[in-house]
Amino acid sequence: MMSKEVYFYMRPNCALCDEAEILLLTFQALYDFEIVKKNIEDDPKLLDQYFLEIPVVRVNGEELTAKDLSAETLDQFIKERIV
Repeated sequence: MMSKEVYFYMRPNCALCDEAEILLLTFQALYDFEIVKKNIEDDPKLLDQYFLEIPVVRVNGEELTAKDLSAETLDQFIKERIV
């Protein structure tokens, strides 16, 4: 069974993260999944791993990073992994 959890790696005061979160909340209403928010500043390992990549959306071990994240790519990414 596919996971219904979407991990969202972000940090405070990040405009791109805020925009991505709004998109995630929109798609959450459509596709019914749980958003697990991870502030990378709370974990040195996550900070090191994602510092230049955030926001990052992770589902079933696959990631969509900031450079590829748009409403269209996020919608497709979630549909292929959740729905």
